[in-house]
Amino acid sequence: MQQQTTPRVFIALAGNIGAGKSTAAKIIARHFDSELFHEPVVENRFLRNYYKDMTRWSFTLQMEFLLRRVEHHTQIDRMPGSCVQDRTLIEDPEVFAKYLHGLGHMTDSELDLYFDYFQRFNRNIRQPDRVILLHSPDVQVLLRRIAERGREEESGITANFLRGLNGYYETFAQVARRKYDMDVLEIDVTDRDFRSGKERRIFLEEIHDFVNHGLPEDRQIPLILDPD
Repeated sequence: MQQQTTPRVFIALAGNIGAGKSTAAKIIARHFDSELFHEPVVENRFLRNYYKDMTRWSFTLQMEFLLRRVEHHTQIDRMPGSCVQDRTLIEDPEVFAKYLHGLGHMTDSELDLYFDYFQRFNRNIRQPDRVILLHSPDVQVLLRRIAERGREEESGITANFLRGLNGYYETFAQVARRKYDMDVLEIDVTDRDFRSGKERRIFLEEIHDFVNHGLPEDRQIPLILDPD
């Protein structure tokens, strides 16, 4: 019998900066006994320069993220169990690259080159089985959460910048479903804090139902809840 070489379920988190993806990814990975793949932000060698001069560094940063996320997909494809990815690969081309180009931080040629690389890399990699989109129309909620986590390089992010990204995220679920054939669960996190207590249990039950919907019994992942 051939040994299984792909995850039982590959879950990916999506959402604007400050939406709570990293927190949600950690919670899901823990309670579904899955391997967590962090978003490659802290170790990104260009992020600090990018926030100081977006026009100079946007293309470079997007290429760096593309390479790192493709590496994650390659590793996930080799994992024997379920995996959770903090931020999807397709958010970079469908949200960030297009937005930065629209702001004038990437030239037409840079955007075209970026998409050439993305399409080539994306051709043969494993895509998520489920995508969970966390969103909030209130950018003040996002700004507060960004401030709470205290990353120095993010201190200059403005409400207008987040509002512009939100414009792309309003159609992200539709793009993911129609263009990439992905199953997407949308969760408004404006008034939700699922880090502990009853709200976390409700969140986990939502995820459990979504992730296992339509899967054969031998591919479903169990929910491991802490004792009350």
